[in-house]
Amino acid sequence: MSRKAAVVALTALAPISWGSTYFVTTEFLPADRPLFTGLMRALPAGLALLALTRKLPQGAWWWKSAVLGALNIGAFFPLLFLAAYRLPGGVAAVVGSVGPLFVVGLAALFLGEKPTVKSLLTAVTAAFGVSLVVLKAGAAFDTIGVAAGLLSSLSMSAGIVFTKRWGRPEGVGALALTGWQLTAGGLVILPIAFLIEGAPPVLTGTNLAGYAYLAFGNTAISYFLWFRGIERMSASSATLLGPLSPITAAVIGWVALGQALGTVQVLGMLIAFGATLAGQLSPRTAKTPQAPEAPEAPQVSEVESFSAAEKNGQEVSMDLEVSEVRR
Repeated sequence: MSRKAAVVALTALAPISWGSTYFVTTEFLPADRPLFTGLMRALPAGLALLALTRKLPQGAWWWKSAVLGALNIGAFFPLLFLAAYRLPGGVAAVVGSVGPLFVVGLAALFLGEKPTVKSLLTAVTAAFGVSLVVLKAGAAFDTIGVAAGLLSSLSMSAGIVFTKRWGRPEGVGALALTGWQLTAGGLVILPIAFLIEGAPPVLTGTNLAGYAYLAFGNTAISYFLWFRGIERMSASSATLLGPLSPITAAVIGWVALGQALGTVQVLGMLIAFGATLAGQLSPRTAKTPQAPEAPEAPQVSEVESFSAAEKNGQEVSMDLEVSEVRR
């Protein structure tokens, strides 16, 4: 397996894990507590990662972590749950599947990633495939629910783009950065959850097991893999892994809950999965003919090369992780 394929495979584990959220929520957690569930997903996971890494933000990273935490967690979770409660599950999933289109536009604006016909086509195709999987005939639309779904998708898309734009500070690993964001996002949700839903419910052993899975497997580990992958992939490629979440949810519903999968749904899965794969393929570049050999240039020392890069405003990263240079 190539290095790029390994990065894509590890990053894909995040949306696949998120696809199990609906099953765990309905089968293990107390009903009608979406904000408390969002809080229990984010804050314990963030605090655990802070305790594990023992690193706090410095300087500008206090406000950057707060912004990223609000976009990726604090605003995303409540808006997502609001959409889920006001819309049928299929409609909510389709509204959320427009995320790749938001990322294409935001990446062009903030990252200089020019939108291509391929990126737009794969984003639209993925959304169409998801709609075949989850959208049912006669599904009702609610204006507030649709707006909340679009805003949740926009929030997550902006989080992806700014995570890519800001990277992470020197000497800080992706695990610590994940902890900062989850903690910040959890603190955003905390007052909202108590104001709207009141005191926490009495929890059973089954509830605690479900929350433990959501906090650590579904959130801490998954978001670590997600943010780590965003560093190594283009924003558009990363977000096109998103359709794996509703596909996983549909498969779990079929296997564990006995929900039927028809021909149209299977076709939608294949379309969405194909678009996801297409979004990870790099275009082939034609080899340029070699120019005639030029006279040998004077040797430049490594010290001079790094110095020249710094004078030209280029960042030089010497952060090694798992025997590869972080790009």
